[in-house]
Amino acid sequence: MKIAVLPGDGIGPEITEQAVRVLRALSREGLRIEMETAPVGGAAVDATGDPLPESTLKVAQAADAILFGSVGGPKYDSLPRAQRPEQGLLRLRKHFDLYANLRPAIVYPELAHASTLKTEVVAGLDLLILRELTGDIYFGQPRGVRTTESGEREGFDTMRYTEREIRRIAHTAFRAARKRSLRVCSVDKANVLETTQFWRDVVTEVHREYEDVALSHMYVDNAAMQLIRNPKQFDVIVTGNMFGDILSDEASMLTGSIGMLPSASLNESSYGLYEPIHGSAPDIAGKDIANPLATILSAAMLLRYSLDQEEAATRIEQAVRKVLAQGFRTADIAEAGKRTVGTTEMGEAVIAAL
Repeated sequence: MKIAVLPGDGIGPEITEQAVRVLRALSREGLRIEMETAPVGGAAVDATGDPLPESTLKVAQAADAILFGSVGGPKYDSLPRAQRPEQGLLRLRKHFDLYANLRPAIVYPELAHASTLKTEVVAGLDLLILRELTGDIYFGQPRGVRTTESGEREGFDTMRYTEREIRRIAHTAFRAARKRSLRVCSVDKANVLETTQFWRDVVTEVHREYEDVALSHMYVDNAAMQLIRNPKQFDVIVTGNMFGDILSDEASMLTGSIGMLPSASLNESSYGLYEPIHGSAPDIAGKDIANPLATILSAAMLLRYSLDQEEAATRIEQAVRKVLAQGFRTADIAEAGKRTVGTTEMGEAVIAAL
């Protein structure tokens, strides 16, 4: 089984290194995996001028899954859009048709205090946000900046979804709910946007094939409020690209730290790109203080969804729970009386817990 390791920029190489070490520890026990590293994002721009060089794409194409770090940084903000680090990630999503982004938000008992919400509001939280990843306003055409007939400049983007795009993410959501608590909430803005009224109609049609799953609908502004007011009312949330981008980051803070949350982006063949949901954090890069647990948990998702290695995935997740129970904390989840460790030491603690 082959994994393409694309560390990227900022803290990406540091946190990815710890996930790779965990995978190597499992491989020494018999898990048959090969890993090949290649540049992406700003690191690739520096090396080749392209955020996704052809050589990196070939490494990804030869693999069964991608373990991704993070991309971006202020030094690249003035580049033409096509050369910006984020374009490397967007192009990977488009090339492999990674349409389903799975973002779990789980509050570990040991970290319930770390949330900015009251402990009783978040304790026991376990929700899954399913974000459609290849359509919507992020990819819709036409887009750009133009000068109108009156001589005034305007910027414009196009929100659009095909029926096929909506149907397949809806099927993914209902199948996921069958493995959880049998509840799906579809989030849209159907009272204003025609595209999302169409979304609601198609999701409702697909639901007829899943009568055992309860379906509800919610406007995105209300959903944003409800995630703060009563997040445990949700099981699976399915929504479009832009709304999912915003809501999943909001949900991440329910857990106390964005450094704890993994994600998976899958296509219809279970090929996936796995990454922590946080950014490249260039301000702390190279200081050995970044939290690697989201990346390590992303590696667990990679084993589960793309390599069909459920036992190995569960072992990693149990190891993470164990180190938290033992009191290991990185700076972002630090608390009085617990041991604050760096990136490398946290990785070593997880390996020891395996």
